[in-house]
Amino acid sequence: MSRIRLLVGTRKGAFVMTSDAARRQWDITGPHFPGWEIYHITGSPADPRRLYASQSTRWFGQVVQRSDDGGETWRPVGNDFGYQSPPGTHRWHWGDATPHRWEFARVWQFQPSPTDPDTVYAGVEDAALFRTSDGGHTWTELTALREHESAQTWEPGGGGLCLHTVVLDPTRPERIFAAVSAAGLFRSDDGGITFEPRNRGLYSRDLPDPRAEVGHCVHRVATHPSRPDVLFMQKHWDVDRSDDGGDSWEDISGDLPAAFGFPIVVHAHEPDTVYVVPIKSESEHYPLDGELRVYRSRTGGHEWEPLTKGLPEDRCYVNVLRGAMTVDSLDPCGVYFGTTGGQVFASADEGDSWEAVAAHLPAVLSVEAQTLP
Repeated sequence: MSRIRLLVGTRKGAFVMTSDAARRQWDITGPHFPGWEIYHITGSPADPRRLYASQSTRWFGQVVQRSDDGGETWRPVGNDFGYQSPPGTHRWHWGDATPHRWEFARVWQFQPSPTDPDTVYAGVEDAALFRTSDGGHTWTELTALREHESAQTWEPGGGGLCLHTVVLDPTRPERIFAAVSAAGLFRSDDGGITFEPRNRGLYSRDLPDPRAEVGHCVHRVATHPSRPDVLFMQKHWDVDRSDDGGDSWEDISGDLPAAFGFPIVVHAHEPDTVYVVPIKSESEHYPLDGELRVYRSRTGGHEWEPLTKGLPEDRCYVNVLRGAMTVDSLDPCGVYFGTTGGQVFASADEGDSWEAVAAHLPAVLSVEAQTLP
């Protein structure tokens, strides 16, 4: 019988949670790396024992940690993320016109290859994309992204100038999607030799040109492996969908009570079933009316239903960050999310009901699910 492992990154360490297929009782170990921010911890689809974690603090910088035994033991691997191309400058947001050099701060996301546990992509801050083919010992920048002609205009979102989402196309090994806040979505069709923006149809009301090619504050992008040309995006003020690999987009916010949020995930077996967590606004990062709700669309957008059973219904003022929601591959599909209040909620029935399977953790930054044999 299959088991589920949840990998939870928080502001003060990582936690590993395991359960059987019923997903009711959970064993929790941690904190691993106590006191350190773990922006992302994830596992290899090719080898569930291989895990990677992004460990960082403001004082001591960044450490890439790797486990080869499912998180029981860890060791640091290569941590050289020196930018490979001429650094250039970019200009910070909010009226700061002083040129700044590109500087490495942290890894926001690891995206392991679906077939090789030693090959991993890393999206970092300041926005750049790196790749390792030796299990994390050495990292090489895919320089074409940061050398794109628009890079001098990229501006940081509230979380920084971060490359927070990497999506790999399992049917086209040379296709890579990279989402940057606040620049937009970029796509490579040649393994990272070139990148081009893929934001046509997006509308961002705060931009001088709301339909500009570059400058959109993308919060998260998700797809289903059986339909990699269909992309779903949670953006700064709306939820969007592309049916042509990002060549064009349409707004699918529909009847959501608010279209602002951070995470978006796709059901493991239903490519048109999508989950989001709306919050009140860009300045009030908490649920509307203090009622925590997940919204589900079974029609690929436009029509959304609130999922409420088991979730806090009064005076709940937490947020769910962009990397803090995931699904498993069991049937029925499990859905999980963590909050800035330190709770991890799990649904073993596709979101129809929820249970807090962990509480009083540090603020949750990321949640990933592994289905184990």
